[in-house]
Amino acid sequence: MPRKTMIEAIRDAMDIMMERDENVVVFGEDVGFFGGVFRCTQGLQAKYGKTRCFDAPISEAGIVGAAIGMAAYGLKPCIEIQFADYVYPAYDQIVSEAARLRYRSNGDFTCPIVVRMPVGGGIFGGQTHSQSPEALFTHVSGLKVVVPSNPHDAKGLLISAIEDPDPVIFLEPKRLYNGPFDGHYDRPVTPWSKHDLGEVPDGHYTVPLGKAIKRREGSKLTILAYGTMVYVAEAAAEEHGIDAEIIDLRTLLPLDLEAIIESVSKTGRCVVVHEATLTSGFGAELAALVQEHCFYKLEAPVARVTGWDTPYPHAQEWDYFPGPLRLGRALVETLEG
Repeated sequence: MPRKTMIEAIRDAMDIMMERDENVVVFGEDVGFFGGVFRCTQGLQAKYGKTRCFDAPISEAGIVGAAIGMAAYGLKPCIEIQFADYVYPAYDQIVSEAARLRYRSNGDFTCPIVVRMPVGGGIFGGQTHSQSPEALFTHVSGLKVVVPSNPHDAKGLLISAIEDPDPVIFLEPKRLYNGPFDGHYDRPVTPWSKHDLGEVPDGHYTVPLGKAIKRREGSKLTILAYGTMVYVAEAAAEEHGIDAEIIDLRTLLPLDLEAIIESVSKTGRCVVVHEATLTSGFGAELAALVQEHCFYKLEAPVARVTGWDTPYPHAQEWDYFPGPLRLGRALVETLEG
């Protein structure tokens, strides 16, 4: 089976869907001739023409607003916001228009758009190129929110997202584009070509939205993670010798609550990890759900390991990034609690 980077897998998903469905269009800043700042759309304009893959002005509100209009009359836009940090001017369009269109029209209209955005740090992007705003979207009824952790899932999830009749926020951890990252920034990068999850089948396949997957079996503790933090969780568990079960959520909305309950009910302990800031982060929702549904199974309080409540610092990036050492300490404390 061929192995691909996450960039190649995402491009493959768009290519397949553009070939299968002429209503699928791709646009955003620099995604056409240039192929995107991370090259996720490279070659699509040459293959499908300037009416199906094209560059947009530097206006996130305009990009999303145009996509909503296109979706209302039958197209399926898969648009790119160059960095998730730039999405805020388009937030009103997403939450007030895209997310509400089916409801406000009583089902007469839907909004089958996908908003792709690179998220997270680990690339020295500083405060305006490193944010993880997933919690802002999981709060909004009418949206789906996806965060893949590997090329295989990225392709299958993106195809599912494009085929979905409602708006999907597709968040791509940019630190994973070219290989898995376990938080050890001082070690050589492992490419996806040397990782099993870099195996990406040719052709059309889907990974269902709303379905988590168990990345590591364990019996003493459950780690709930998504995106880059899946690999940080694996590293922390191995380096601290902890029999932890790791659940890769993959989709935050809808959430696979059944998988979470099953795992935490078995282990009796839970640690949530994400890169976004602590206060009102998605981990708070996860912790509340675990407490609500697994209270009588818990042997210790649910712990959260996250970014700090500050802008993402450039000079102290690795103090902000929740690495294996900080997560490992939380795992040990939870086991002793």
